[in-house]
Amino acid sequence: MLDSAPTPKRWRVLPPAPPDVLRRLNAYHPILAQVLYNRGQDTPEKAHAFLLGGDAALHNPFSMSGMAQAVERIRRAIKRGEKIVVYGDFDADGVTSTALLTQVIEALGGSVRPYIPDRVDEGYGLNLDALRRLVEDGVRLVVTVDCGIRSTDEVTYATELGLDMIVTDHHSVGDQIPGALAVLNPKIDQKIRLENGKSNVYPEEMLAGVGVAYKLADALMRVVQAQDRQQVNLKLEDLLDLVALGTVADLAPLDRAENRELVRRGLEVLNRAQRPGIYELLQVARVEPGRINTTSIGFMLGPRINAAGRLDSAMIAYQLLSTRDITMAGQLAQQLQDLNLRRQTLTLEAVEIARGRALVGQSDDLPLIFDAGPEYLPGIVGLVAGRLCEEFYRPAVVVELGETESRGSARSIPEFDITQALDQCADLLVRHGGHAQAAGFTVRNENLPALQDHLMKCASEALEGRDLRPALDVDAEIPLDLLTMELAQHFQLLEPWGFKNEQPTLATRRLRVLECKRVGQEGKHLRFRLSNGFYQIDAIGFKQGDWAER
Repeated sequence: MLDSAPTPKRWRVLPPAPPDVLRRLNAYHPILAQVLYNRGQDTPEKAHAFLLGGDAALHNPFSMSGMAQAVERIRRAIKRGEKIVVYGDFDADGVTSTALLTQVIEALGGSVRPYIPDRVDEGYGLNLDALRRLVEDGVRLVVTVDCGIRSTDEVTYATELGLDMIVTDHHSVGDQIPGALAVLNPKIDQKIRLENGKSNVYPEEMLAGVGVAYKLADALMRVVQAQDRQQVNLKLEDLLDLVALGTVADLAPLDRAENRELVRRGLEVLNRAQRPGIYELLQVARVEPGRINTTSIGFMLGPRINAAGRLDSAMIAYQLLSTRDITMAGQLAQQLQDLNLRRQTLTLEAVEIARGRALVGQSDDLPLIFDAGPEYLPGIVGLVAGRLCEEFYRPAVVVELGETESRGSARSIPEFDITQALDQCADLLVRHGGHAQAAGFTVRNENLPALQDHLMKCASEALEGRDLRPALDVDAEIPLDLLTMELAQHFQLLEPWGFKNEQPTLATRRLRVLECKRVGQEGKHLRFRLSNGFYQIDAIGFKQGDWAER
């Protein structure tokens, strides 16, 4: 059976920056210069843009394919008083996207309402029954956010019903693009750039769903204010709190200049806590206004927003982000707090079930973890897959068994593209989509065995001969005496931290552990003291308490 004891990571010390790069970056502390080089910022111009950002990092929204058509159709719908629906997703990225675009269209005078599907009854993405009901309600225009790029059949069906469809999304693009009136997805622009060599397309393909929604809002407000001379009681920058929330919670990479700038500005708005819902969410999460950072979003705010769609209705989170009533905001925030506590308990129980059932009798060379059962809730299968993937460093697939169809969630390691593997067996699936390391799918039950066999085979071929231990990228090896608060202050220039821009990892060798002990709730963490014979340093290892007995 796979060993769940802590596994030593592979130290992967990144190559030192060439002397000419260090000379070019001599305005910075040498170790900071090394980290900048590791992040791909090897010239003064790149380093300046990475560290300080500015307007140049924010690209023209009209360079995104389909933007002009989308803006014109929404503008026309607003002028005519047509009913508009913003159709979102139930995770934090989808909820913030829905709140953002609905708020903008409403501020411009549009007749708009949100629609976020129920995770259990409707599932991810466009739903045929939902589209039919919208038509019956007199809706003329549907704008998707954070979903729709794989919903080709559903978009065709909606068009046949008389709906105009605009798809905005950021997930990976399939073989077919939905036949919507306009499709906004920066990954389409990337595809155009690679296949046709065009340079006049949108340059940043790694926006979150809320980032794409923000670019649409930006373009729409520009046109309405410039051409219609309409005064709008909304500032574009006031939407950036939602952009920061969704971008960080969805793990959009923060080594990209535009994401960094959006999050940097969004954190400033978040820390003003001007939305009643944000203020009350901070209270229940015990985060002090003015001290919100990306860690606060990733570990405190994001999980509570996500909890609504996982265990109840994502509309609770939407209402929290949209309400102007402080009393209602407090009630909604407490609902999210209660749901999040329940989510934590259910996840722990489900992980134990999966660990006991999927791994019994399996050898250490198991290429992929796969488990299916009726006891899983659809809102936590992704969390369970993520825990298994992290614990055993294998791709993990967890499926909630339904009566005729089942829904699964997959999490993967950098060495294996799980969405690509699902693409290769699309004929077995009802629908699927996602990213290289995270995906979701719906499958008919009779196809489950074939799906498991296919994914096992794909993982086995891709991972054969690989060293399946998590890698720890070390930015630099330095002597112990250089680990100072001064260096830590230099590193603060690299914020905002996040996916693809983690806090720097430094290594120092030939140290003695003078003492160590478990600390924290249930002894999960490790506190210890290190010495090289001349200097001593106190340290803490989060979630590394098991090493105390080794």
